[in-house]
Amino acid sequence: MRADARRNHERLVSEARTAFAEFGADASLEDVARRAGVGIGTLYRHFPNRHALLSSVFSDAVSDLLDLSRELLDDPQPCTALVAWLRAIITHASEYRGLARALMAASHDDASELARCSGPMREAGSVLLARAQLAGAVRSDVSIGDLLQLTNAIALAAEETPDDPELADRLLTLTLRGLKA
Repeated sequence: MRADARRNHERLVSEARTAFAEFGADASLEDVARRAGVGIGTLYRHFPNRHALLSSVFSDAVSDLLDLSRELLDDPQPCTALVAWLRAIITHASEYRGLARALMAASHDDASELARCSGPMREAGSVLLARAQLAGAVRSDVSIGDLLQLTNAIALAAEETPDDPELADRLLTLTLRGLKA
């Protein structure tokens, strides 16, 4: 990538991160381009659609979640490790209004740029889940796909109920009780 194209790319991601934090995942892409000092065509040359831009914006957070999953592999309590990781996912999904909805939609669209984040997350979560299942703490019929959908649903419910800051934790606790072996 040429130096000017790389700068445009970096500015677009930076401004998108700010716009998504301020206005949610449905923030105007035209506004993102304007904030970055480029035209909408430049934005679309770098990111062919909203999910591609979301994927780029959230790649750092996904990387952090993947790092956390590796750290949690050393936790002597596999179920505690799995819960800590799921809580971190909910926290991440809650950072940007509309992200949980976008993640849920992308989970059914393998061609989506946002779904690219899903593969590594599923792999990382599968290892944590398998450890918890081997320890007898989680039922054997629970899949990582189910857990990721549930965490996104919990984040979405919490987003829709901002006056109840404890909702996400209560819902996660209820969910986990249903997962017990």
